[in-house]
Amino acid sequence: MKKEKVIVVFSGGQDSTTCLFWALQQFSEVEAVTFDYGQKHRLEIECAEKITQQLGVKHHILDMSLLNQLAASALTRDDIQIEEGQGGGLPSTFVPGRNLLFLSFAGVLASQIGAKHIVTGVCETDFSGYPDCRDIFIKSLNVTLNLAMDDTFVLHTPLMWLDKAQAWALADELDALNFIREQTLTCYNGIIADGCGECPACKLRQNGLQTYLATKAGQEA
Repeated sequence: MKKEKVIVVFSGGQDSTTCLFWALQQFSEVEAVTFDYGQKHRLEIECAEKITQQLGVKHHILDMSLLNQLAASALTRDDIQIEEGQGGGLPSTFVPGRNLLFLSFAGVLASQIGAKHIVTGVCETDFSGYPDCRDIFIKSLNVTLNLAMDDTFVLHTPLMWLDKAQAWALADELDALNFIREQTLTCYNGIIADGCGECPACKLRQNGLQTYLATKAGQEA
């Protein structure tokens, strides 16, 4: 893959930034795409811009405002509270169709820039109950994209089977742990780095980090 081109679906969060560092090691040409879907925290897009500038990665920002009109979510509406799914229901932070649309448009962009590879940070191990983060969805969409575009794209999911502690371990292997900890935005309340510490995204991120750091300290002792 070293001599090939890839596009990374990039939000400026922990997972997609880890994937961006991974892609920079795996491919000779790397570009990133961020989707502006009217998310509450515009800082997300600013973070993505800043990170790609720091890493020297060409960055595309695509207008996906129609998704905001269609999909009411705690990530797109101020009047919807952040709540975890109850009784098997979806969490209020789920944005219907988001990854389906993001990856479809990433495929269109990839075809225009000559990239055969698309990277996304979705994960089934710590997927927060989002159905569009499952491996079966990615495999299905990969087939659909190739049929629809008459092409041979490969969707890569480096984090698919990693829990958050393992994702931090991968970041460390990529010499990016401190960068990702300090520069990324995962928090549902829009606070960079370690975040608010209270929302589900922050708790998942912090628990994973503490588990990894404790494991690493034990190995070094």
